[in-house]
Amino acid sequence: MPLLGKIIKKAIDVGGQIAETNDSPSQLQQTMLRELLERAKDTAFGKAYAFEELLRSETLVEDFRSRVPTFDYKRMKEAWWHKTIEGLPDISWPGTPEYFALSSGTTGNKSKRIPVTQEMIEAIRETGLKQVLSLSEHDLPDSFFEKQILMLGSSTDLKEVDGHYEGEISGISASNIPFWFRGYYKPGEEIASIDDWDERVEAIAKKAPEWDIGAISGIPSWIELMLKKVIEWNKVESIHDLWPNLAVYNSGGVAFEPYRASFDSLTSKPMLYLDTYLASEGFLAYQARPNQNMAMQLSLNTGIYFEFIPFEEKYFDEYGSPFPEAPALSLNEVELEKDYAILISTVSGAWRYSIGDTVKFTDLERAEIKITGRTKHFLNVVGSQLSVAKMNEAIQELEERFGAEIPEFTVGAVQREGEFYHLWFLGLGTAKDLNAQEVSEALDELLKTKNKNYRVARSKALKGVDVRLITAEEFHRWNAEKKQKGGQVKTPRMMKEESLKEFEHFLEA
Repeated sequence: MPLLGKIIKKAIDVGGQIAETNDSPSQLQQTMLRELLERAKDTAFGKAYAFEELLRSETLVEDFRSRVPTFDYKRMKEAWWHKTIEGLPDISWPGTPEYFALSSGTTGNKSKRIPVTQEMIEAIRETGLKQVLSLSEHDLPDSFFEKQILMLGSSTDLKEVDGHYEGEISGISASNIPFWFRGYYKPGEEIASIDDWDERVEAIAKKAPEWDIGAISGIPSWIELMLKKVIEWNKVESIHDLWPNLAVYNSGGVAFEPYRASFDSLTSKPMLYLDTYLASEGFLAYQARPNQNMAMQLSLNTGIYFEFIPFEEKYFDEYGSPFPEAPALSLNEVELEKDYAILISTVSGAWRYSIGDTVKFTDLERAEIKITGRTKHFLNVVGSQLSVAKMNEAIQELEERFGAEIPEFTVGAVQREGEFYHLWFLGLGTAKDLNAQEVSEALDELLKTKNKNYRVARSKALKGVDVRLITAEEFHRWNAEKKQKGGQVKTPRMMKEESLKEFEHFLEA
């Protein structure tokens, strides 16, 4: 086997051993909180909430959450970050950030500007290195460790605005890759800087035969489209006809399971699928060990302090933001298999900040989680309390039952003659002769078995389920229409009635 691959794999094995620590997740997090408070005590935010006094407290965790209120982006921007955006220093973190991450999130939402400090860039790198070190846990050949890595995110051609740079977090991260990694990184700086997503993918397709890709990283929907384009352009049957050493796909941003069937159709060799949790606010978690449910380990000592609000309706407003008095739990207080909304405090000056995601813990000792949905993507009209996680499970079972690929879907509650219905749009990845009524009945029954609240709602106020079968390509066209394609953009799994009608009109045009 190649000598270089053996050397790199040995270095990763040793690095993984060095990275181990005897501290518990809770101890690591308490240390992290103290470091954050110490660094920010002289900022305007730190002075407003008396961080110096907090640091002398013997009950630091409890006093921190009782003294500092919870924030979402709107509250944080209006109270503090508008000053940071204007260029004022030392607002919620020392100095001024060189970058702002434009969080496009799900389509149709107005972009946010989230500070990205140099400390955060270093924290993202460190967590990325931890994920590389974790590859020693997987059964990969030595030769894999000298193959190239294709990272498909947003453009690295960042916009300079008033002395700082703006772009999506994947573009910011890619523009700051360490020098030693550039020989492995594809598509390379020139192609990565192409702003138009379709042009960038076409450039990748043309160059693809020259590369020896071992791993790919990016959001599933856009990676899938890229792979299809590369296969089509080069007139091959499978991506492995071009990249025979492709062994790892690093997913992220959304649950991967709905895409697994369509990914399998594009490959001809077994693939190792790993999950990551890179948000505009930071690199929160990564899959640290082989496991069947793709659970991820929280990044506990790289610039982020975590808290968790029980995801119950009484603690959140209609927009999915936590009420100021919502109770928050530390790592040592959470329970398995319960939904929690995440709060983070970070080296970019976010404090008790609701990131808008919900998770559940699958392993407390390892602090491993799975993303279950969004705080504002929780379909609770007439008490159905339907989470994205349960939807993903149902869609996966539909795929198996009907032999179909359904990588994209969205749903919302609509009123018809005063009655509530759930309107689903299922995006099929391959042409399939399906009966919409049969699919609707099957989906309805699956959801009844997975969620007792949904079952009760269906027996009362929720009168029916309406499934529309379209192609996954229609979702991609919708994203293009909204000028949101590629990068960190994700199709919303739930839409409000107004957005659903707009989508319906788009399909009919």
